[in-house]
Amino acid sequence: MTGKRILDKIGRKIIVTGHYGSGKTEFAVSLAMLLSKLSDTNEAALIDLDIINPYFRSREQREMLENAGVAVYGSMFKEEITAELPALSANIRAPLESDSCRVIIDAGGNDAGAIVLNQFSKYFTDGETTVLAVVNANRPDTSDIDSAMEHIASIEQATGLTVSGIVNNTHLLRETTAEDVIRGYEFCEKIYDKTGKELLCSCYPDGIVNPEDLSGLAGDLMPLGLYMRPTWLDK
Repeated sequence: MTGKRILDKIGRKIIVTGHYGSGKTEFAVSLAMLLSKLSDTNEAALIDLDIINPYFRSREQREMLENAGVAVYGSMFKEEITAELPALSANIRAPLESDSCRVIIDAGGNDAGAIVLNQFSKYFTDGETTVLAVVNANRPDTSDIDSAMEHIASIEQATGLTVSGIVNNTHLLRETTAEDVIRGYEFCEKIYDKTGKELLCSCYPDGIVNPEDLSGLAGDLMPLGLYMRPTWLDK
């Protein structure tokens, strides 16, 4: 099963980074839902550290995630009216300190956002941590290889962490085609050729792109639910 293979390739602590519009948060939430179904541990958690200019917030899906067995951590405030306040709850450390909990960290969208990770750097020094960069080749700021690599390098410089895996999430929301995903795959393969950072998986919007049309791609495929995209935004 491809989902199990993806989980087997990443550590207990998974940091998800990516430029604005890359679909980073959608990937983090979808990965958390996958984790709830396939994890070999009894605990799963998602930490929302995207507190610098957040647009889509993974904590908005708290009810869905918690109903699926995924604990959600982030803002110290529970009310949506306070959601933009960059105040983190002290209990964020709980899943990071639990050896039995697999945890996904939804980090900020660029180096300024990702720098929040430095508050928790002592938890990311072991072999259990995997840092992923979500890449959408359709976004202006990462639409060429040099720009994408510069973005990844800026995350590494700001945090002192090493991005070890690339996630191809080249999409156009509900207009995404198989050709978009394939082009993104080829794009990420070029990043691998230049950096050695391996492609973890290629994502496709579930129900919009038929995975059979992607069968020629090497590596794992991961379906993404459009959990973070209100339908009215596409009208």
